[in-house]
Amino acid sequence: MVYRRIFDDAISRLKDERRYRVFADLERDADAFPKARWRRDRASVEDVVIWCSNDYLCMGRHPEVISAMKNAAARHGVGSGGTRNISGTNHPLVELEAELADLHGKEAALVFTSGWISNLATISTIGDLLPDCLILSDQLNHNSMIEGIRRSKAQRRIFRHNDLAHLEELLAEAGPERAKLIAFESLYSMNGDIAPIGQIADLARRYNAMTYMDEVHAVGLYGPRGGGIAERDGVMHRIDVIEGTLAKGFGTLGGYIAANEAIIDAVRSYAPSFIFTTALPPAIASAAQTAVRLLKERQGAELRAQHQRQAMLTKHALSAAGLPVMANPSHIVPVLVGDAELCKSATDMLLDRHSIYIQPINYPTVEKGSERLRITPGPLHTDAHIVHLVEALVDVWKSLKLPFVEQPKVVEFKRESVDGRCTFPEFKRAAE
Repeated sequence: MVYRRIFDDAISRLKDERRYRVFADLERDADAFPKARWRRDRASVEDVVIWCSNDYLCMGRHPEVISAMKNAAARHGVGSGGTRNISGTNHPLVELEAELADLHGKEAALVFTSGWISNLATISTIGDLLPDCLILSDQLNHNSMIEGIRRSKAQRRIFRHNDLAHLEELLAEAGPERAKLIAFESLYSMNGDIAPIGQIADLARRYNAMTYMDEVHAVGLYGPRGGGIAERDGVMHRIDVIEGTLAKGFGTLGGYIAANEAIIDAVRSYAPSFIFTTALPPAIASAAQTAVRLLKERQGAELRAQHQRQAMLTKHALSAAGLPVMANPSHIVPVLVGDAELCKSATDMLLDRHSIYIQPINYPTVEKGSERLRITPGPLHTDAHIVHLVEALVDVWKSLKLPFVEQPKVVEFKRESVDGRCTFPEFKRAAE
């Protein structure tokens, strides 16, 4: 058997299907984010603007977060020294878990090395511990949730995305006595839509089911203290297990769950992917705790308000230009392309011609035919950045002959400098 050929053929299939992924070599500039340096090759370095970062609130470059990491590394060293059971339960990590439990109003929290692992470990463990468990999973749940469900011995049923009637049908069919876990997300990151959390909690209570909710794209970003969509909607106390990440709104690394002490202790004691994984280092734990604490305070509310402003302004500007923005009530700005090759071409053109970096979103992340650009404005994207983005996307759409929502038109902006920012309070369409 020629082993090399098997792997070469596998990569060739991805390239033939136009979904081979290319990584851009980027150096984020902490002093000038969202700017970064793009290494096109060993000899060429160019400045670009990142428009697809999941560091939604730019906490990864916050001076106090950086200082906390530096100080902890100097004090404790850079590694954790082992798993949680073998010297890895460092004090900054214990403090972080207490901070997260407080954020979500739960008795306890448990930190993992990533959000992917926290979903896989927790869902699979709960599914195995509950006798004859049925897991009811939203159709658009993240891969990490799906893998956790697959890893467990529980039976699984998929309900149509955000479809309460279908969910209730499956709950009623299972009966009130059977152990059931409803697994869903609060905010779906590719479409930007939001789950009816309170109504799902109502169904869970009516049919005697547990609830497991992934808040990774909402923690830090929503709610009075950054507790997520559930905090914003006043329903955190009605969800049994809340899962989140430290790598998006909080700008660091790691994942976690928050729940009552019995659930946390059970997952801690039974999940192999927690037990046998090296713990987060003290420096990362300290930085994450600082980010969580800061976003609970007034400056967190101010960052969230600026983030929402720039996200809504970006949506409005792109829509006014006739670009096919997929409507949703969140900070996610998806722009539909609908073809894998054209999606990649669009992102290449944005980078080469306009120094804008947006990664293409293709299958299997989204369904074939729904390929898109997923734009994530942040609080440090200025109005001038938004003007540049709109003009660049209009140019790309015309160059690739992609369809506009209406007839392609040039969007003219009022360019008024206010403290170095470009504002455009009014949009004026002008026929070509």
